[in-house]
Amino acid sequence: MNRKSWGALVAALACTGGLEAQQGGGAGERCPEFDPRPGRPMQAVRYLADDALEGRFSGSAGERCAGEFIAAKFASLGLDPAGDDGYFQELPLASAAQPHAPAGQGRNVVGLLRGADPALSETAVVIGAHYDHLGLGEFGSTGEAGEIHNGADDNASGVAALLAAARALTGGLKTARSVLFIAFTGEELGLIGSSWYADHPAFPLDRTVAMINLDMVGRLEDGELIVYGMGTAAEWRDILPAANADLGIPLAFEESGFGPSDHTSFYVHEIPVLHFFTNVHGDYHRHTDDADKIDAWGLGLVARLTENVARLVATRPEPLAVIPGIGERTESPRGSGAWLGTVPDFTPVDFGVLLAGVTGGSPAEAVGLQRGDVLVGLGEHEVADLQGFTDALAAYRPGDEVVLKYLRDGEAHETTVRLGDRANRPQ
Repeated sequence: MNRKSWGALVAALACTGGLEAQQGGGAGERCPEFDPRPGRPMQAVRYLADDALEGRFSGSAGERCAGEFIAAKFASLGLDPAGDDGYFQELPLASAAQPHAPAGQGRNVVGLLRGADPALSETAVVIGAHYDHLGLGEFGSTGEAGEIHNGADDNASGVAALLAAARALTGGLKTARSVLFIAFTGEELGLIGSSWYADHPAFPLDRTVAMINLDMVGRLEDGELIVYGMGTAAEWRDILPAANADLGIPLAFEESGFGPSDHTSFYVHEIPVLHFFTNVHGDYHRHTDDADKIDAWGLGLVARLTENVARLVATRPEPLAVIPGIGERTESPRGSGAWLGTVPDFTPVDFGVLLAGVTGGSPAEAVGLQRGDVLVGLGEHEVADLQGFTDALAAYRPGDEVVLKYLRDGEAHETTVRLGDRANRPQ
């Protein structure tokens, strides 16, 4: 189906609440009504984070409704469908590496803004954000399982910023290069959607010049926007200040191109990446991450920065020169094994792991760790960064007693902690 007829169908059905979401091939469920026309970022946040979508777990009816919403917005903006079926790229969710992934199909949502230059339009800048979340929190929650986890910041905020950037880029002068907008499924289950896209790209990866990832960008307030990936291309050092010149967003730069979000799926293929992130907070992966806690003004600023960066990359005649291998592939420990119960703050520090807080009922809480502490050692291991912490924790078993070293207000402290069992941690 061509772009015009696809867009007209989606818009007509959406206005009457006539879209149906299928789950596992069963009976259709009617999606909540929405206005398919372009709107402000908070409109998207409120729809995606509504209880009616039940937390947008990958492959669920609620997530499929979220996908229909995003596709309708892409159509209203005049983006070309770039999936296998209109705007949708279907993919299997079942993963041997992730036992929590459901059987059945998931969908990335892919829209294309074709560039104006005949030659450069055959290359693309990708702007991406995942749209799945934790559903009822049976997997991955730091709060109460069984409650709807709406994921307003994680990651309705990123999708809203993506849509706002798309609106700005489609409404202004066309860029020389094409811009590809992708809403990924399966991020919470291990980057399933972005990994699938990287293996089945709409644009060959050797013609993908950069990827900008928007994941948790809704809590800027008076803090800094953390920009990961600054070391993946030397040109970022000039592009980011230029893109931010008229916005004045406080920025904190981090070199690494690897991390537990969708930009990693591109950087492993040696594509320069950025990841915009307004940091973790007390509602992270909890059922309390709701739309009323989003900083609407800050979200708008992040969307404008995204537009500016994409425009600068997509108008320059030369591609970025990728610098591979910057940073380590880091993931927070999951599944079984030793457990401490810390929540990292991803603001860069010179050495150690800065804490955003601790989990209730955890060994970290029991020994008095708190927000602002910096972990620097665990047992016989130094903790220089999050990868060092992951490696150190993996060296021990539940029940082991180890010496924990940390800084508080610059002063060194030590305490002995008995590590817990991740598989039996309190919910």
